[in-house]
Amino acid sequence: MNRLNGKVAIVTGASSGIGRSTASLFAAEGAKVVVGARRAAELESLVAEIKAAGGEAVALAGDVRSEDYHKALVALAVERYGKLDIAFNNAGILGEAGPSTEVSEAGFAEALTVNLTASFLAAKHQIGEMVKHGGGSVIFTSTFVGYSFAFPGVAGYAASKSGLIGLTQALAAEFGPRNVRVNAVLPGAVDTDMYREMNDTADKQGFITNLHALKRVASPDELARSVLYLASDDASFVTGTASLVDGGASITRT
Repeated sequence: MNRLNGKVAIVTGASSGIGRSTASLFAAEGAKVVVGARRAAELESLVAEIKAAGGEAVALAGDVRSEDYHKALVALAVERYGKLDIAFNNAGILGEAGPSTEVSEAGFAEALTVNLTASFLAAKHQIGEMVKHGGGSVIFTSTFVGYSFAFPGVAGYAASKSGLIGLTQALAAEFGPRNVRVNAVLPGAVDTDMYREMNDTADKQGFITNLHALKRVASPDELARSVLYLASDDASFVTGTASLVDGGASITRT
């Protein structure tokens, strides 16, 4: 417990899934948390849960495609808690799926904007604040899709999420001398709304489950614990990594 005592964190995509679990875990470990997503009601219920458990949190709903929103999240962290130490840029979408020859330009661009450009805009303002206080930890949610595994029909998702790995490496190299660590977590299948959207039948879910060496999918809480490691001082010499948390999907051929 208290691995993040005295730290201030931003978590985007916090209304459900991995983001919600991670925000709750950060708070339980002592961090003061600023939570962001589009859905205000879900964010407010999360803040209420965190406070009921003895933690500290504040919510700000908005659209991660907006640079002004990222400025506002950082400003809220500083105004309310005095600094920013950790940012988990987790918001993302599946985007327009289907045969790539039929995906619209707008659909492909939306995946890039939400999953990649928005993460860059977030980090731009988060890192600028972190260096004022001696450093910090930035974490992106990428995926094993487009890195160690490929599925048909999700070109925009794969391209945008794998682009985060390049962004991670570039930022880690640039801001390592300022004591800012930047890493990407690459989940395998996780039981979230997006997972159920992509795998909406028992046959599909069975296929995905079998891709993993552990022969199951992860819970959001399991991913949150890996993000906690990257956020904490336990990972003080870890930066620039594409950290697979994939239940062995990348090595399974049975």
